Amino acid sequence: MHHRVLGGTGIEVSPYCLGTMMFGFIGNADHEECARIVHAALDEGINFVDTADMYSAGESETIVGKALKGRRDDVVLATKVHFPMGDGPNSGGNSRRWIVREVEDSLRRLGTDWIDLYQVHRPDHRTDIEETLSALTDLVRQGKIRTFGCSTFPADQIVDAHHVADRRGLKRFRTEQPPYSLLARGVERHVLPVAERLGMGVLTWSPLASGFLTGRYRKDRDLDLSSGRPALHPDRFDPSVATTAAKLDAVEQLVAVADEVGCSLPELAVAFPLAHPAVTSVIIGPRTMDQLHATLKGRSVVLEDAVLDRIDEIVPPGTDVYHPDGAWTPPSLTDPALRRRPAGSRSAA
Repeated sequence: MHHRVLGGTGIEVSPYCLGTMMFGFIGNADHEECARIVHAALDEGINFVDTADMYSAGESETIVGKALKGRRDDVVLATKVHFPMGDGPNSGGNSRRWIVREVEDSLRRLGTDWIDLYQVHRPDHRTDIEETLSALTDLVRQGKIRTFGCSTFPADQIVDAHHVADRRGLKRFRTEQPPYSLLARGVERHVLPVAERLGMGVLTWSPLASGFLTGRYRKDRDLDLSSGRPALHPDRFDPSVATTAAKLDAVEQLVAVADEVGCSLPELAVAFPLAHPAVTSVIIGPRTMDQLHATLKGRSVVLEDAVLDRIDEIVPPGTDVYHPDGAWTPPSLTDPALRRRPAGSRSAA
């Protein structure tokens, strides 16, 4: 595989990044099979591996660490911090207290002395961004991480973080990891242009749109809601729900585009993010060896302008057919108290 430089870091990574969210009890609990998937990916030229402390409650990091023994120097290893890893009030978030503690646990689970890319998994409105950047800068200076980035941050918070870093003489976010797919193009509006302007590397997640771009879920066909994601979130796969119906309508049109290109729908879906000039690498998250090989079959797919124009007609640039599962929603939308004045002070008089 041809390598791309990850932002301004000078680190060269493969255009496919092996995502390991499905390693562990949440997906594939067979550690040996997961290790074989990692080895097969490396043998195919992938040198970029992404995990997170919260994937299967740390089990994914443990699997990755065991799989990389003897091959650690050949891999650009990324992990993340933010989500709760315990019941205590300070067992999560973006505070210095949590980051400096949790990085040690990630290093131990991964069986390594350093992390190449340490990412803040989501924004934390309770923590001043200077507190987070200061902690991460110290970890770089201590040699525990090489560089750091953010994941699923809105454009305004990315810009704010860069301004704070400049004012305070701190290191800045070098990468962003947003959701991006044929069905979720909202990041094209602000996030990707901002990342490109700031010289950040971008590794995108969920290219298969939570399974809707695998081809398994089609319009006017019975959907199996007994297992996998449909069993966990049946409302997201209910064709009577307007958002689901819109996804299924778009899928039918995208299948026709894939047929014209001469590739499968998943191959079209993975090729799409890589066509954007801001994107460095797309995260693929196979649960099985067959899924890995099926994805890698499409690495030669290059989308011509005419194909991208057709995709733009189906899902216009900068629009989301649905809100990506797991994407961040600002507290100002989820907490009514943040958008309503107290009842006694609402009078204009």
